[in-house]
Amino acid sequence: HLSGILSSKAERAHSTMMNADMDAVEAENQVELEEKTRLINQVLELQHTLEDLSARVDAVKEENLKLKSENQVLGQYIENLMSASSVFQTTDTKSKRK
Repeated sequence: HLSGILSSKAERAHSTMMNADMDAVEAENQVELEEKTRLINQVLELQHTLEDLSARVDAVKEENLKLKSENQVLGQYIENLMSASSVFQTTDTKSKRK
């Protein structure tokens, strides 16, 4: 009868240890799952940030090309005005001194 009681206590102790081990494994798995979820969310957030930055770079490139084109037109316009104006005409000072 004593061996049956000891055996029963040993089984309960073993079962308790197994449950504790399983709880520890479950807790560890839960921590790993939470960490993976956090990392996935961080990756997705970084992807959205990259997409936003890429769109901004494309918009800035487009604006830069537009401004370059406008500057060329304005530069040509100013050059034409200067060549048409007598104020900016080059003069030959030697011929005037004679």
